[in-house]
Amino acid sequence: MRENSFIPKIDTFSYIFPDPHLAHKTGLLAWGGDLNKDRVLSAYTQGIFPWYNADDPILWWSPDPRLVLYPQNIKISKSLKKSMKKYEIRYDTQFDAVMNACRMTRVQSGEQSWINDALQSLFHTLHLEHFAHSVETYHDGVLVGGLYGLYLGGVFCGESMFSTKSDASKAALVGLCAKVDALGGDFIDCQIPTDHLKSMGAQEMRRAEFLELLAQSLETKSYFGSWS
Repeated sequence: MRENSFIPKIDTFSYIFPDPHLAHKTGLLAWGGDLNKDRVLSAYTQGIFPWYNADDPILWWSPDPRLVLYPQNIKISKSLKKSMKKYEIRYDTQFDAVMNACRMTRVQSGEQSWINDALQSLFHTLHLEHFAHSVETYHDGVLVGGLYGLYLGGVFCGESMFSTKSDASKAALVGLCAKVDALGGDFIDCQIPTDHLKSMGAQEMRRAEFLELLAQSLETKSYFGSWS
């Protein structure tokens, strides 16, 4: 891997990003620019995503290693299988509510959330244009868990998830795998490795391998439209 200690600033009037192979060892690639939807979509097609706190400039990342989940590799424990019997999975019925819940779950626990007003506005627009989707877990008709992200080509770029009941977010992930598989998609980009997601079947891969797979998958002629 080539490493660059200088983190370049993004040109506000251009959608050109630095080569993601040149990201800092932390995964940070660049800073600046804006959340123009075309810039953001361009970033995700290059394996780059925005992730920053309220007091930071917009930071753009391409981590190494990357975490990927193939739908067929999802691990469903006996306890999760039992929990799922009490849940109902829906798609794209409350996108804004899911994203807001992902934000507020962290805020209410005293943590800082990277999901701010600008990101919520951006993803609301991307949802209306059928790029962004949500998977929702319901219990007795009440939203108790879910996740959201972008579906581009054959890749679902996962952003965040939440749960107010045991296994509700895990159930949403199982539902996501089922949907991506049914649509003929290839894999789910989980972005940054976590023990939780690895326990459910996600695997780490080097950034170079991920970028190659991403480029191939973006050529997949997958379904484009609402998931509801």
